[in-house]
Amino acid sequence: MARPTLPNDGTSETQYLDLIRAIEDHGDDKGDRTGHGTRMLMGEEMRFNLRDDTLPMLTTKRVFFKGVAVELLWFLTGGTNIRPLVEQGVSIWSEWPHAKYVKETGDHLSIEDFEARVRADVAFAQAWGELGPVYGKQWRAWQGPDGKVYDQMSDLVKGIKASPNSRRLLFSGWNVADIDKMALPPCHLLYQFFVTNGELSCLLYQRSCDVGLGVPFNIVSAALLVRLLADQCDLKPGELKWVGGDVHLYQNHRQILRTEQLTRTPRPFPTFQFKYKTKPRSLFDYKLADFKVIGYTPDPAIPLPIAV
Repeated sequence: MARPTLPNDGTSETQYLDLIRAIEDHGDDKGDRTGHGTRMLMGEEMRFNLRDDTLPMLTTKRVFFKGVAVELLWFLTGGTNIRPLVEQGVSIWSEWPHAKYVKETGDHLSIEDFEARVRADVAFAQAWGELGPVYGKQWRAWQGPDGKVYDQMSDLVKGIKASPNSRRLLFSGWNVADIDKMALPPCHLLYQFFVTNGELSCLLYQRSCDVGLGVPFNIVSAALLVRLLADQCDLKPGELKWVGGDVHLYQNHRQILRTEQLTRTPRPFPTFQFKYKTKPRSLFDYKLADFKVIGYTPDPAIPLPIAV
């Protein structure tokens, strides 16, 4: 990890803004599963410095840190039902079960009323709030063909501690046997970790990259996961390298990003600190209240529609 990394002075965020410009200038227009259409490039990358408590959270628009943290902690429980999310005011996964409910029942319940029923009615949540074997299931309870269950996250922590030089410090969400059962197959699907000079770094491969809406969220989530793992393994955070496969802007996002986000000037990223008094016993015992973001003064949020 001796390669020079970008400072925390707004330069790192310029990578992201330049990626939007590159898609606009050099991308190809394509149809897509959602019907909205995209403009895309193949095989892009960004690198973020996580040292000095830096949290790579965009400043040219507000990123919903609570949503990032609540979702990551939910993944780490192995959860696949949206109820714990909506109970905490996080709606980022609600579109998919809501669309399924409307399609299968013919009841055109608003998404707000759908979430209210999920919160209030356990039986309704069990029936309609399930997403299938998405991220949390694969991270914590990947089932092999012989029925054996693999907890990839527990194994990762053990591996980092016992074999920090290993080239097998990774986990995946792409379980081929389960893809058709998922509300949405994993976009950020492969994480590999590296220990050098007392630092923990991560390479994230993301197959499908919604640059306007999803990627800013995904970067913060991966950086937060590095912080949690480093904390548990008595290491310092190093770097996050993000690699995207199909890197795209939805057609209905492009004008908004051009006229709003690309006109703004990035500032230094915020920093992140733990607030706990005693370090949690395991990777799975952190709470939202354990996290503190310092010095985050972004431009206003830019609402963008979700493509389901």
